[in-house]
Amino acid sequence: MPPASSCDCPHLDCVGEITKEELIQKSHGQCQDCKVGGPNLWACLENGCAYVGCGESHTDHSTVHSQETRHNLTVNLTTLRVWCYACGKEVFLERKLGPHSPSANIKPLPSPQNPDNSRAPGSPASLRVPPNGGCEDLDMETEEEDDLRARGLTGLKNIGNTCYMNAALQALSNCPPLTQFFLECGGLVRTDKKPALCKSYQKLVTDLWHKNRPSYVVPTNLFQGIKAINPMFRGYSQQDSQEFLRCLMDQLHEELKESLPEPYDQSSGIAKADNEAQVGTALPADDTNEAEMLIPEQDEIQANREWQKEKNMINDLYPDIDKDVDTTTETTPIISSQGALKVQGRTSVPMEGHIPKMSSSPPKASGWPSLNPAHKKVTTFSPPKNKRQKKYRSVISDVFDGTIVSSVQCLTCDRVSVTLENFQDISLPIPGKEDLAKLHSSTHQTSLVKAGSCGEAYAPQGWIAFVMEYIKSWFWGPVVTLQDCLAAFFARDELKGDNMYSCEKCKKLRNGVKFCKMQSLPEILCIHLKRFRHELMFSTKISTHVSFPLEGLDLQPFLAKDSSAQTSNYDLLSVICHHGTASSGHYIAYCRNDVNNLWYEFDDQSVTEVSESCVQNAEAYVLFYKKSNEDALKERRRVSGLFNMMEPSLLQFYISRQWLNKFKTFAEPGPISNDDFLCLHGGVPPNKATLIDDLVVMLPQNVWDHLYSRYGGGPAVNHLYVCHTCQIEIEKLEKRRKSELDMFVRLNKAFQEEESPVVIYCISMQWFREWEGFVKGKGNDPPGPIDNAKITVNKNGHLTLKQGADSGQISEETWNFLHSIYGGGPVVTVRPSVSHLEAESLQSEEKIEVETRSV
Repeated sequence: MPPASSCDCPHLDCVGEITKEELIQKSHGQCQDCKVGGPNLWACLENGCAYVGCGESHTDHSTVHSQETRHNLTVNLTTLRVWCYACGKEVFLERKLGPHSPSANIKPLPSPQNPDNSRAPGSPASLRVPPNGGCEDLDMETEEEDDLRARGLTGLKNIGNTCYMNAALQALSNCPPLTQFFLECGGLVRTDKKPALCKSYQKLVTDLWHKNRPSYVVPTNLFQGIKAINPMFRGYSQQDSQEFLRCLMDQLHEELKESLPEPYDQSSGIAKADNEAQVGTALPADDTNEAEMLIPEQDEIQANREWQKEKNMINDLYPDIDKDVDTTTETTPIISSQGALKVQGRTSVPMEGHIPKMSSSPPKASGWPSLNPAHKKVTTFSPPKNKRQKKYRSVISDVFDGTIVSSVQCLTCDRVSVTLENFQDISLPIPGKEDLAKLHSSTHQTSLVKAGSCGEAYAPQGWIAFVMEYIKSWFWGPVVTLQDCLAAFFARDELKGDNMYSCEKCKKLRNGVKFCKMQSLPEILCIHLKRFRHELMFSTKISTHVSFPLEGLDLQPFLAKDSSAQTSNYDLLSVICHHGTASSGHYIAYCRNDVNNLWYEFDDQSVTEVSESCVQNAEAYVLFYKKSNEDALKERRRVSGLFNMMEPSLLQFYISRQWLNKFKTFAEPGPISNDDFLCLHGGVPPNKATLIDDLVVMLPQNVWDHLYSRYGGGPAVNHLYVCHTCQIEIEKLEKRRKSELDMFVRLNKAFQEEESPVVIYCISMQWFREWEGFVKGKGNDPPGPIDNAKITVNKNGHLTLKQGADSGQISEETWNFLHSIYGGGPVVTVRPSVSHLEAESLQSEEKIEVETRSV
């Protein structure tokens, strides 16, 4: 249903009857004035007028025609969108044109003012969403319509040596899962973090993919935001396109991240804590000092079970290894002579196998269904250092994050340590002649296969093919494929010499062997080829051509045997290329348009259609591959058919708009997750009630039943209501904030008026700022226990204040008040003499007074 504001155009009566076939015929014509062809041609819709003119990317004769003849309505023959010159806006003609109207099935794109103008705003108080929104949001279209509606062919202006940024933005813009999120889930793009880069990126994506835009846009706002984050991009010097991508995506994740519920172990029914060997309950929000830990009576039994579990994991990954196994949760970058892996500094997203399947039924009364009677409850105190960290996700982590399992085997004691690491992109080496010979040799293949590494990639290759490639390499240089680069990265790496392995069991540096496998695959795989080598005095570039497939990149040889990935084939979306040397050059991007499946070259402002052979001959630097799954396409067509059945439904179900976007663009959308608009009690959190139109889509019962039976998850929701329990908790939290703040202000005022205090307590300003943010409403979570460890130093067995420590001074009453609520420590006091009180305490008192002056 079009917005109401688009139907009040007073010039609709002037439109004559026109059919789809007539518009298609006109789209193959020329401008009647300058004889230029498509794709930016406009046809006049005035009754009896057959004029066709060019758009603003040429001489804009269509606008001249409107000004001279007073014909106000015109239609773009490529996008089939209608513009009224008199009203200065887009209009919709569903009510005026007949059944053959081409715009009858056109869903308008979001606009900057209204990111989702396909839905009329609902009433936040009643928590209702417009009916039939699901059918529009699925936007299932025929191939014939897609051919006429190519978009995203907008260039980016170079604003001072910014080709590295323009190429990266175009490559990222042609990743459908990410772009469709910013176009169709625009209401979720909210942040209070500066510089609000997600808003700038959303505006840029909207401009790039709008159907009525000029040939290029200027990315000034986004560029200013990037420069504010990273000073490296300030000025007008050439920068690295891949470094820009990392900076942009990390900032987008930080601004859009949402907390995840605690991981849940279905086998034991116990919530697991991060980086803890014990298994325990989640800490309650109002009691951060105590935790009920479930400890077995015999620690040896539990340890043996854990050891056997990790050993089985190694045996699955590497069948020929049956050694002592050690696992670790620390995140260490894989950096070796063969390649580099970007490890995310943010908290890891739970692995797919550990994410529970949500149920639509209410939770059981008991939270411990599988409680073993051999366990007993004991009360322990958590030190401040072990404060549990929340896990977060965002659209960036959903789209780009994968997991690599790496293991290092000590060649002396045979101990194997295993590490799981999240990655957002993979930096692959470009092997030389000797490396290629090793990778392709039969002896190396055999050793790799036995070690459980990636020799499977070359298993079908025989000696004849190897000899032919080797001969070619001597005459025309090495023939390097992307599969070669992947095999070099995942091949086992010998740790010896200067790169020896520090074995925790031997307590010495030992020779070792490192293996890597992919545990989970990302929806979009970002591959960076290491073309640049930066030495102390100079930099060089590896210009070796690396051939890469446009379709059918198979990652099956590099998967761990217990991986849950269902799809391992990838198709190329875009590639960033660098032309020139290490000191100077130019970046461009080749991208496949998701609407018409044609390839285009994006060279700053210029956008040109190119052939597939042109893309394959490019000097690739960064490549974006997307999972390919025919079953996902069939499933979308099946759901579209269910919508078209228009089966009467007694119930309407609500589903997450964000998950629905995954269903439309992901090869593996995963279980339905409605957590982004529901609280733990099954209602809508009060702070999300006004945003409900942006969070949910209404589905008929037959569609929901099909999606739920196919993907699981949930919970099922057919009634939206504001959660009363959450509202009470919010009110309690506000009362707590006000009470703590008022008491602190009163105690601190009395402390400032005291002339000669007997004892002064010191407190970490880092903790104090967290507490101040909580009581002022800047954060929802209260701080953990007071942590004074960083401001103390041990002198002769006594803890004293560290010189130059970031600390503040408070009274004994204030310390007792805060400590009674949060606990922690240690206690650090200063007992000044009366004569030196002013000189020693004035600076610290002023410091904490400045922090609280705005209260």
